[in-house]
Amino acid sequence: MEFKFTPLMKQRLTRRASEMIEHSLRYFPELQDSTITIGYTRKHLGSATVIYRKGIISRLIIRLKVRRLTYQTIGHELTHLIQGLGRGNLTAPRATDPDRIPSGETQCDIWTLARDPLFCDDPPTYIKMPRVMRERWPDYAESVRELCVAAIEKRHTQRQYIRWLEQKIRELGKAPKREKSACPAQLFLPFVI
Repeated sequence: MEFKFTPLMKQRLTRRASEMIEHSLRYFPELQDSTITIGYTRKHLGSATVIYRKGIISRLIIRLKVRRLTYQTIGHELTHLIQGLGRGNLTAPRATDPDRIPSGETQCDIWTLARDPLFCDDPPTYIKMPRVMRERWPDYAESVRELCVAAIEKRHTQRQYIRWLEQKIRELGKAPKREKSACPAQLFLPFVI
């Protein structure tokens, strides 16, 4: 896989962001034979663009905000590129592969979280969930990821898999979360004189 940075991104790029991008790309073998242009954005956390020339995919571009960059954002934008590749060339008949990632922001969040725990470092933007889950995301990240994996499996037999997922997430948010004790319980030993 080849990737190149735009001149503006080269100016803004930090070592941390560069390492995060390189590390994330390893989890996207579908992009192995592609060249990805990585640019900078000020407006959003990130964006992805698939450019067509004469109906054929000619460029794959993601733009990232370097400040407060997360693996979740990088993974989300790379997943958008896979959605574009799954759509294929505009000159060919529309792909009907049931295993391809369907288009849409919520679908992109689901497949990003399901891909690897690495991409669970920040709550997803488009999956509906209670505020408490966003505020305490590290407590819920693993459970939400497991639900995303289950939702992808359900998609083969249940058309409303996103509705199912968001209902399960709401239920998860209502369940009392066991508090982790700040320090281990003290043992009391008999005092001997």
